[in-house]
Formats: sequence, C-alpha cells, structure tokens
Amino acid sequence: MSFKDRNRNLEMREGSVLPPEVIAVRKGLDTNKYATKKTVAQGLLDVALLTANASQLKYILSTGKQHDFYNAMVALIATSIVLQVLVGILMLSLNFLRDCRTDDAEYKRSSNWLSTANLALVFCVVIINLFISAFDPTSVGSITTIISDA
Repeated sequence: MSFKDRNRNLEMREGSVLPPEVIAVRKGLDTNKYATKKTVAQGLLDVALLTANASQLKYILSTGKQHDFYNAMVALIATSIVLQVLVGILMLSLNFLRDCRTDDAEYKRSSNWLSTANLALVFCVVIINLFISAFDPTSVGSITTIISDA
C-alpha cells in the first residue's frame, strides 16, 4: 500500500475533511513519547549533577584544609546533595502517592503544594551549584590556563 493510499484510507475511516498530509502529520506526533523522552533526559541530568557534586565533595575532602574555601565548599556541596535527594523524594511522592491527580479536589491542594516546593528546591539547587562553581579553584585554573595559552 502506497503512502497516498494509506492517507486516503485514514481520511475515509475518520470521515475527516482535512487533507491527507495534515492527517499523516497529526498521526505522527506522539506527545506521550515526547514527554517520556523529556522525563528520561531530565532524570539523567539530575543523576549527572548528583555525580558531579559527589566528585567535587571527594576532591574537597581529599584536598583538606589546604583548599581556600574548604568549609564553604563542603557546606555548599553537602547542602546541594541533600536538596537533590529531597527533590527526588518529592518527585516520587508526586508520582507514587497519587498526588498527581489534580482533577480530584482532595488531591489538588497537596499536589500543587508539592509541585511548588519541588520547583523552589530545584531553584535552590541551581543557585547553590552556581556558588559551588564560583568557589571552585580548579575551574578558575583551567580558565586561566586557556587565557594564558592564547
């Protein structure tokens, strides 16, 4: 069966007045597939950030007090890791504890509260990681090396 025949069959079955090209495009877009890919990508980015923070904490602890901002870095990295774990727990709560049923009035308030708290915690994680990047002397050294080599 050719592409045109298949589109005509779709048009006949659905009783649509839309041109076959529009029907073919409409059938090709799967929002569930997009949402799944987006969720997986966000999860992988969260894991990457958690791994990077664990690596930074290992570096700071192995360097010890010789690091210029030892106490600040340990506190910031530990806070970031704890907040990331809390964000993960909130996301699981939204998905597994039936709080994602926003159409039900009983769950709507708690769902909105958890979503807002989750957003606030993610914002805090981003700000804390900006400070971690600012106090990290290894990134400054690599930037200085790049500038001096130019």
